[in-house]
Order: sequence, then C-alpha cells, then structure tokens
Amino acid sequence: MKILLAEDDKEISNAVSKAIKMSGFDCDQAFDGQEALDALEYVKYDVVVMDVMMPKMDGITAVKLIRKRNNHVPIIMLTALSELDDKVNGLDAGADDYLTKPFMIKELLARIRALTRKSENIVENSNIGNVTLDGQSFEIKTDSKSVRLTNKEYKLMELLIRNKNQILSTEKIMDEVWDIESDAEINVVWVFISSLRKKLESIDSNYIIKAVRGLGYRLEEKK
Repeated sequence: MKILLAEDDKEISNAVSKAIKMSGFDCDQAFDGQEALDALEYVKYDVVVMDVMMPKMDGITAVKLIRKRNNHVPIIMLTALSELDDKVNGLDAGADDYLTKPFMIKELLARIRALTRKSENIVENSNIGNVTLDGQSFEIKTDSKSVRLTNKEYKLMELLIRNKNQILSTEKIMDEVWDIESDAEINVVWVFISSLRKKLESIDSNYIIKAVRGLGYRLEEKK
C-alpha cells in the first residue's frame, strides 16, 4: 500500500513517515498542498494523509481540487483546529476522515487500515422517502440532485436507513461505523452527523437526522 503524507512540519513528517514505513507501507512526503497535488498527478496512492495548515496551498483547498479532478483516493485530514465547523469543512471538501493533533501513530494507522479495508455486504441501493443511497457510486440522490458521501458517511447513512425511526445511541453508532481498533473520540459521531445533515439538506431530502437529547439520533420523515 502506498501512502502520500502532506505535512509542512518536517520533523513531524519524518517521524510519521518512518512509522508508516515501519508498519509495512510505502510513504511519500509532500510539504505543502501544491506539492501534494503535483504528486497525485503522477502516482496512484491508496491513501492521502493531509494536514490542514500548510504554506502555498492549505489542505482543504487541496482536497477540493483533488475531488474536482475526479480523484476519489481516500483522504485523512490532520488538523490542530478544535472547532466543529473546521472539521465539518474538511469533510465537506471531500475528506473521508480526520484526526486532531496531537494524535497517536497507532490511531493514524488504524484509520488508514479502516479506509482501505474492503467493505463487506455493501447494499447495492437503499431507498427511504425521496432519497436513494447508491452503493456503487457512494452517492445519496433525489430525482434532481445528488452528492457523494465519504466512506464513513456512507456507512452512517446505511445504518440510519436500516434503523429508520429508531433511536441509535452514539455508542451504537461508534460500534457499527468506526473500526473496533480505532481510538476515535466520541464527538467524531457528531461531526459526521453534522456533515451528513448538510448533504441531505443539499439534495432536498424529505428525511432528516433528528437528535434525541440524551439518547442518540434517528432518521425520520421531515414534518
């Protein structure tokens, strides 16, 4: 497996790159967003690990351009930003997952493995209301609009559809959507719920994700 690591801090980059290589993966390094874009033009990578704050071109801008080029390589964002909106913006740009600095190397490796692991029992299509979840294109669609989902957003949406009108606890969602070896913090669920809500709204879905205070979330028809 070949990884592209885009991180402008050379000390951090060298340490992370060494750990990735010691785990048996190949790893190329880029030190700004533009350098990462250039590398992706010539090499096919299995995963990109992209820092947000970089010179020349920031990570979110780079991710948007990667997706604009119709490159669907899995991307993990690295961010030192703690605000929810900053994390959601990374997902909206097209990232598949994120890690907040500082992070444990074992957690990054777990996220890499989870993103590259083949999903089993992928449902071809699921329908709810005016929404179709497409297992081939990883899109949610209505008759007139569509938007692509990240790996985790797809799994989350499929879980919600299977359990429509049922309350799913945050812990249940973590168990089902996040890899069992992951040390992801519990608030990652809220970040992905927020991103998925925005995407449902963008396609004029007649179903919404409702937060049930103290209990969890459920997918229900918009009233």
